[in-house]
Amino acid sequence: MISFRYHVVSLSAALLALAAGVVLGAGLLDRSDDDTDVRDGVVTDAGVSAFDSGYASRTAGDLVDDALEGRAVLVVTTPGARAADVRGVTANLEAAGGSVVGQLDLTSKLLDPGGRQFADGVAEQAGAEVDEVSGATPGYARIGAALSRAYLTKSAGGTAFDDTANQLRSAFDEGDLTTVGSAPQERASIAVVVTAPRSSANEQQGASLAALVRALDPGVGGLVVAGPSTSSLDGGLVAAVRSDESASQVSTVDVVDLPAGRVVVALAAARDAAGEPGAWGTSRSPDGSLPR
Repeated sequence: MISFRYHVVSLSAALLALAAGVVLGAGLLDRSDDDTDVRDGVVTDAGVSAFDSGYASRTAGDLVDDALEGRAVLVVTTPGARAADVRGVTANLEAAGGSVVGQLDLTSKLLDPGGRQFADGVAEQAGAEVDEVSGATPGYARIGAALSRAYLTKSAGGTAFDDTANQLRSAFDEGDLTTVGSAPQERASIAVVVTAPRSSANEQQGASLAALVRALDPGVGGLVVAGPSTSSLDGGLVAAVRSDESASQVSTVDVVDLPAGRVVVALAAARDAAGEPGAWGTSRSPDGSLPR
């Protein structure tokens, strides 16, 4: 017998795809009436946005039902990530049963290519006696290894900070490479990176972020890079991660500017933690609208 949950998920997939298609497709028409809004260069229909928000709030519970129960989650942001996107993603991670242990903000000083040598020096010095850091390749591989040891773990329920983690955290904080939006309480088993919309400011950061998350991935139980729709266009941060073949095991989502898309992030985190990474969201996402 086909379960009610199957019907909910199937219907949700269809309507989520419809909502995204209307907002990202038909929304691109050149319109100037009062019921539209221009955001990041994309024209959106306020009525469609209201439908998406209402539908997501009614169906999210059935979709994410305890998908992240018992998982410790760290929310990470890139420079320019929008507060509304971060709040929405965080709320859905918690609705899925995840314990969001805090928020870590990466700075431009860390991700801009011109700051790589300084950031690598910080990682090298602070992690000189940490095998996974000292043995890593110089550059973003070593930087990522240091951040992973500082904030992440493969233990599902999280791990308490030890002296090594605290030393690495202090070094990155003092070097203005990271800031703490909400002080993490422990090392997390899942990391969700929320990116900014595509812009000339972050276009140069794409290769850095791709290399960084590639280095983070082996030390965490699940990793998702999620951004708004423009982030998967050429020059966007999600596009940079997707185009890096070495980062193919990192899951991505490109619809966090939609309430329904923030639900997809929670589903993607659960799927990635189960060892099934993918790329979900808009029609530019090879694995479809959402995990099935």
